[in-house]
Amino acid sequence: MGIEHTSTSGLWAGVDVGTQSLRVLLVDDHGAVVGRGAGRLDSHRSGTRHEQDPEQWWQVLGHAGRAALADAGRVLPRPAGLVRGMAICGTSGTFLLAGADAPAEALTPALMYDDARAADGWAGPGQPSWPLAKLAWLAEHGSAPVRAGLAAGRVRLEHCPDFLAARLVGHRVATDWSHALKTGYDPAALAWPAASAVPAGVLPDVVRPGTLLGHLDADGAAHTGFAAGTPVRAGMTDGCAAQIAAGALVPGSWNAVLGTTLVLKGVTADRLEDPAGAVYSHRHPDQGWLPGGASSVGAALLDRRFPAADRARRDAAAARFEPAGGIVYPLAGRGERFPFVRPDAEAFEAGDLVDDDDRYAAVLQAVAYVEKLAYAHLRRLGARVDGPYYVTGGATRSRYWCQLRADILGHELILPASAEPAFGMAVLAAAGEGPLVSAAGRMIRPGTVVTPRPGATGRFADAYARFLDALVERDWIDAGLAGYAKDVPLVGASGGAA
Repeated sequence: MGIEHTSTSGLWAGVDVGTQSLRVLLVDDHGAVVGRGAGRLDSHRSGTRHEQDPEQWWQVLGHAGRAALADAGRVLPRPAGLVRGMAICGTSGTFLLAGADAPAEALTPALMYDDARAADGWAGPGQPSWPLAKLAWLAEHGSAPVRAGLAAGRVRLEHCPDFLAARLVGHRVATDWSHALKTGYDPAALAWPAASAVPAGVLPDVVRPGTLLGHLDADGAAHTGFAAGTPVRAGMTDGCAAQIAAGALVPGSWNAVLGTTLVLKGVTADRLEDPAGAVYSHRHPDQGWLPGGASSVGAALLDRRFPAADRARRDAAAARFEPAGGIVYPLAGRGERFPFVRPDAEAFEAGDLVDDDDRYAAVLQAVAYVEKLAYAHLRRLGARVDGPYYVTGGATRSRYWCQLRADILGHELILPASAEPAFGMAVLAAAGEGPLVSAAGRMIRPGTVVTPRPGATGRFADAYARFLDALVERDWIDAGLAGYAKDVPLVGASGGAA
């Protein structure tokens, strides 16, 4: 299929720095992707540590940027001159420390979002994998120059997009309030906490996503192939970028990303307060909030229990078990984070599963039950959950699983035309400091709709109730939430605590 291109008035570059790869997309004013480039990233794991080399980010960005321009050059003359701006997203909570004299020179490896070296003994705010905990670890266990620099405030914390943007424009840049959230930034007060133990000068200035950070200098242009002077704008985390790409940007709309794990992100007019700590909220670039949560359930258990499985055959076999003969909680590891917080939670099975096909069906259904419970929890906190519901992530390759999720939720699902985080960053670059919703409305194309099958939601009602009861029996959720989740349909649900 050839590339459809509807406008030559402008192109927008979106960059997504993930765990395994860096991707660059060039998108026109009407949402047509005209150029793609990508490169592999290496991760280094040792025990609880997970690191990447920031210099590799920079090298791969250069290769991927040139590859995207070359791809666009097949349909456009001199595409570099058409690029009107770019924005970058990275994994939430990934950071490094850079020196004061050379803002883009890394003094540490990048400590990744799931690096758990600070888990033992951390009693401060946020989770031990978040940057503040790892900053405290570096202050005690880092190299001598890092410890001294932190103590004197002579080093600077940079999130992944900050590091790359500074290299591109040739000077220090502010971070955005999305990447700053897990570093301790208060998005309501729009300020770092006054009582922060981090020395002044270590934490960066913070701006709204879409804010102009600078323009590509000669070195940045030579490295990437983009034209000198191209605007570089503040981005958002990869989860928020995927939410933008899906189009879930108005209250009531949600994006569920299902891959190794399940992540829900939506929009509310007011910030949700979750005493259990399962839900946290980014600030919307326009107005309102982007609440969400990350469960530990997902396709990871399928990969572990059914390695090298023929997923199409398994899906067809699973369709014979609706509902499955038993209940499972599909954790691949220990601990659950959303829609409830239980660090001690472990996978379980209950009931009469007759064979592996039945067990496979139970896992697919259980992920959808967790998803349905998550929406009930969000509604109970006061969120609108009436939709639309967008679904993204690797699991959407299974159309049967998409259909099953629609059936169990009792709500139609939309598979976006382009769900890549890099696409979301292209939309943010196009919006700039103007309304993000307007740019999204212009660039995001309609997706494929999956409608619940008649009668299917009721067919799973008893199994869903047994699933909730099993969570109550283990004291993972309270009976009030279970009763609420059983009684409240999602269709037409407009929020309100109970």
